[in-house]
Amino acid sequence: MENDPVLRPPNNLVYGLEDRMPPGAALLVSLQQVSAMVVGVITPALLLSSILKFSAADTAYLTSMALVAAAIGTFLQTTRIGPIGSGLLSVTGTSFAFIQPLSQAGHAGGLPLMFGMSLAAAPVNLVLAPFLPRLRKFFSPLVCGIVVLLVGLSIIPEAMYGIIASPGLGAPSWAGAAIAGCVIAAVVVAQAVGQPWTRLAGIIFGVAAGYLVCGVFGYLHAPPPGENGWITLPRLAPHGFSFRWEFLLPFCFIYVVSVMESLGDMTATAQLSGLKTRGAEHGLRMRAGIYADGITTVISALIGSFPSTTYAQNNGVIQITGVASRYVGRWMAAILALLGLFPFVARWVTAMPAPVLGGLALMLFGFVSVAGLRLIAHSGLSHRNALVVALALAVGIGAPSQAQWLSTLPSFLRTLLESGVSAGGVTALILNLALPSDQESPMAFGTEE
Repeated sequence: MENDPVLRPPNNLVYGLEDRMPPGAALLVSLQQVSAMVVGVITPALLLSSILKFSAADTAYLTSMALVAAAIGTFLQTTRIGPIGSGLLSVTGTSFAFIQPLSQAGHAGGLPLMFGMSLAAAPVNLVLAPFLPRLRKFFSPLVCGIVVLLVGLSIIPEAMYGIIASPGLGAPSWAGAAIAGCVIAAVVVAQAVGQPWTRLAGIIFGVAAGYLVCGVFGYLHAPPPGENGWITLPRLAPHGFSFRWEFLLPFCFIYVVSVMESLGDMTATAQLSGLKTRGAEHGLRMRAGIYADGITTVISALIGSFPSTTYAQNNGVIQITGVASRYVGRWMAAILALLGLFPFVARWVTAMPAPVLGGLALMLFGFVSVAGLRLIAHSGLSHRNALVVALALAVGIGAPSQAQWLSTLPSFLRTLLESGVSAGGVTALILNLALPSDQESPMAFGTEE
């Protein structure tokens, strides 16, 4: 039927969006999904703590609350409670896009100003969500695909830092790359076997291979002991809030970029799940997903965590495992909450050797880029669309490389151009609106009826 929003599930899916999985298989896939996102969830907190010299206690609390907020957001997205949540296998975590404005706010006013500005600008998501169908020209699959592609390209270098890291004292310079190669090889072999169970466990096989190599050569080490006891409970406004007007515009703009990124990630997830990426049903899913992101971000600020967004990493896991079932999200939320509330468990998970994590991340981040390419291809590469893609990628990759020039610009422009995602995304938005359409392009959010 023409109005049916669900297409025939892709042949490479083992479990579709509404398929319920056996508990054992669901746990296995959820562990792989969490392993793909957990370091990304806590890295912004760790990075900002290092930049701003936070105490060990504050760093530990920020890390725990990032995981708790991710659990809340993932549960809302995958469960779809009324008008809240996309109902896709979409996961939520701390947004990397906010590191620059958060760092600026932290230098000016510490944690109170960081949380205050995060909370003050958070309504941007909630305000934009009801108007998404009317904004479909702004957020077409072409624009969303470019944003997702830039997200993938921008985070791939982060994986290389883990790959080239030394796994232990006295290790040769090539040891990290060799370990990462073993991780990737194990996943590739698991995919090549062609059996559903090997696809489901592909990432686990890769991590296990990496740990095995590290163990044989003496590169495994126990995590340092913690100082916060057995459990970390959320506290309401643990550092209070403060506000300064000059920070409002940069934060609001990054929230708009975050909406674009989330729409691109969720549209990619919908496509991988065998759903149409246009029409009224898709529009409702996207609107509900942005509501979930907005609510999660408000909760994050209230309990002492940084802004959240829908992640792209899970799209790589969907492609590797062939599992798009949203019911996996409940298992993932439980695991993330466990990691956040019980820091002893989180310390062991985050003690994963850097080359193991780097090899896994390199592959998953590559799949994020592929998800963006799929959306671009879905829009069609006409001359007009090719021009939009070319200029957006050129600005998104070129502008952030000129750090010396960026340092001379006003703070707003510097914040915009330092991020390849925001620079390229805004370029794509402007060109998509300015250039006349030379063909009927599929819209991301359908038509008003």
